[in-house]
Amino acid sequence: MTKAHAAGTLTRRSLLKASALAGLGAVAGPSLLLGPRRAAAQGAGGAILQGSHWGPFHAVIEDGKFVEARSLDVDKFPTDMLAGIPDSVYSDARIRYPMVRKSYLENGPRANDESRGAEEFVRVSWDEAIDLISGELQRVKDTYGNEAIFGGSYGWKSVGKLHNCRNLLGRMLNLHGGYINHTGDYSTGASQVIMPHVVGRLEVYEQQTVWPVVVENSTLVVLWGANPMITNQIDWILCEHGALEGFAALKDKGTRVIGIDPVRSDSIDEMNAEWIAPRPQTDVAMMLGICHTLMSEGLHDQDFLDEYTVGFEEFSAYLSGESDGTEKTADWASAICEVPADTIRQLARDFAANRTMLMSGWAMQRMDHGEQAHWALVAIASMLGQIGLPGGGFGLSYHYSNGGTPTAVAPVLPGITATGKAVEGAAWLEKSGLASIPLARIADMLLNPGKVIDFNGDKVTYPDIQLIYWVGGNPFVHHQDTNTLTKAWRKPETVIVHDMYWTPTARHADIVLPANTSYERNDIEQGGSYSLRLMTPMRKAIDPLYESRSDFDIFNEISKKLGYGTGFDDGKTEMEWIEGFYDAALTQAKARRIDMPDFDTFWNGEQPLVFEPDEEGLNYVRYADFREEPLLEPLGTPSGKIELYSRAIEAMGYDDCPPHPTWMEPVEWLGQEGAKYPLHLDTAHPKYRLHSQLNNAEVLRDKYTVSGREPMLISPADAEARGIADGDVVRIFNDRGAVLAGAVVTDRMRPGVVRLNEGAWYDPAEPGVVGALDKYGSPNVLAIDKGTSKLAQGNCGHTAIVDVEKFEGEAPPVTAFTGAPSAG
Repeated sequence: MTKAHAAGTLTRRSLLKASALAGLGAVAGPSLLLGPRRAAAQGAGGAILQGSHWGPFHAVIEDGKFVEARSLDVDKFPTDMLAGIPDSVYSDARIRYPMVRKSYLENGPRANDESRGAEEFVRVSWDEAIDLISGELQRVKDTYGNEAIFGGSYGWKSVGKLHNCRNLLGRMLNLHGGYINHTGDYSTGASQVIMPHVVGRLEVYEQQTVWPVVVENSTLVVLWGANPMITNQIDWILCEHGALEGFAALKDKGTRVIGIDPVRSDSIDEMNAEWIAPRPQTDVAMMLGICHTLMSEGLHDQDFLDEYTVGFEEFSAYLSGESDGTEKTADWASAICEVPADTIRQLARDFAANRTMLMSGWAMQRMDHGEQAHWALVAIASMLGQIGLPGGGFGLSYHYSNGGTPTAVAPVLPGITATGKAVEGAAWLEKSGLASIPLARIADMLLNPGKVIDFNGDKVTYPDIQLIYWVGGNPFVHHQDTNTLTKAWRKPETVIVHDMYWTPTARHADIVLPANTSYERNDIEQGGSYSLRLMTPMRKAIDPLYESRSDFDIFNEISKKLGYGTGFDDGKTEMEWIEGFYDAALTQAKARRIDMPDFDTFWNGEQPLVFEPDEEGLNYVRYADFREEPLLEPLGTPSGKIELYSRAIEAMGYDDCPPHPTWMEPVEWLGQEGAKYPLHLDTAHPKYRLHSQLNNAEVLRDKYTVSGREPMLISPADAEARGIADGDVVRIFNDRGAVLAGAVVTDRMRPGVVRLNEGAWYDPAEPGVVGALDKYGSPNVLAIDKGTSKLAQGNCGHTAIVDVEKFEGEAPPVTAFTGAPSAG
């Protein structure tokens, strides 16, 4: 029988099955001062077991205050971001009370309201707020129908199986008759649509060939547009940082690593990688040059192509120029990507001479024609013929949620869903699933009701939205072209937001409700999106601050006010839900002969449960089953094979997404004839926050801000040409807007490129004004808002060219991290 154990009670098998952790003591028993078992169990020294996207931790409590998030021994690579958690809880930006925008409270709903984002808020009671929201939901439903309600819940929401605000919002709105939802996400909008056509799988959110296999077998690892040392600090659920163990083992072995990125990233430095810096947005051209070299020098695996792929004949005709008159040679590619042709040719030879793992990031598909990048990467891997071999092929998730960490033998915790049972004779989910629009087209939808767009072979008609209900996200930071969004946000009659903090999105709402943090409530969660290695009780560490409440309680009260009785909560308390989730996992465990404790023992434990992989998990090779038995284990494509040419896409007839990997110029890029601006804006993941989360943690901002603003990295040559010195406040601008930032002059940047990390809170000098200068440094003010193509309609957050100048005069103070203006 496989046993789950509390961290520290047993040694852990290492990634390479060679070493064991020593010196871990037995877990202490529960405190005698716990009281009832449902009380927040507290470890020695006032430490309470909790968890976050940054990992599980002990919340250290002193005199009733959360003073430290202390990492656990089970986490071998804890992130510095843990230090920001207590700071964020007590941030000046906390929303303390239910608040309503002044003129909205006085005059009621108004469309095209230019005062959103600029006006004072008035404190109201919870009863008033619940009455106002329930009344608005009913009014909009009666007046316009449920098709006028947009349930916006996109973002990295707090972890936890019960307090999943995304599902909780859907649950309440489904109970009310349905709403408009979204399709896709900002992270992988292009790839998650194109990959099913190419390999028959979503790919971007799936397990990779595991690290023990990579370390043992790969002789060349390529980090293409990926910075896993930074991005693997976080996980969609609790982070267990297994991939960082894998990279450490790879480095210890001395495996050759190549980093292809316009910026010499932390990962390139950490892995002692060779750095190749192409011109931004030209990855596809560089990949095609590699493909051409493989073909022209006879380095491609024709047997693999014949047996496991379809469409190479058409693709090779494109490479040779037979189909369009342009041969995709290394010299042709070099003129576009500005990587020497000899380097491109040598890459092809090195790829073919080694067992090569191509580890790609997602940035290259968040740009115009983004569908082509990962398709071209699959083409390289197919021509190498190593897909399905140990340590070979490609992987799109080694940088996300610690992909490649071996999957443990573990049950799966269920969670609360957006659906449920019928109540009081009403048809459950009446009018539910009314429509879904591509997420990256939100502003376009608001501005253009009735507009019809193409999407993956279908047509989507934009609804006429009159009410936005947003929880668990921050669109005024993560949506492109903030000024267009500011204009679009005026369109609905009512905007409702739940949040812990006065984010830019909360400031642009009409009704704002204070949600509590996950450290102020109970929950349960697993750790490791791919490994499922951990399971942790998340016990309330402190009482909710001010008048904050959980989203579960808020939506439950609104549902009752709307007359749905126990339809939302099923008549169960918070702890009954949590225990039910655990007991469902326990039932799975018993069926699979996995030894787990009963709920009381689990809930009162001071360490997470830890589950271990078996031999199958430790030796998993992606696509090995397909390679071994292509007829019995076909892919989910029409042909059952890898499609280098897609007849399905060909039938769609899109002019911006051809049926094979193709180089197409982005709508704006540095190689554009007559380009208006001379610098490309690179927008990467930050080191000290998760997108916009923890940006309000001052203890972390002190580590990276320059003159109190988001840092902008710039090459010495570009800085000198503009008279910019290290530490200067600079203005970054293009036709879409302008932001201030603090200059960091560094040779880590490719000349012609500046970097401004995504997730910085939008802080307009003139709140609510379209075109206002952003004082802090949010790059989406500058990014273009268009779909990647008619196929995926993904976001183009990396398609932006700009210029930079030294800011003259006294820079306006940053006010993003204070409470919203209040009229009482």
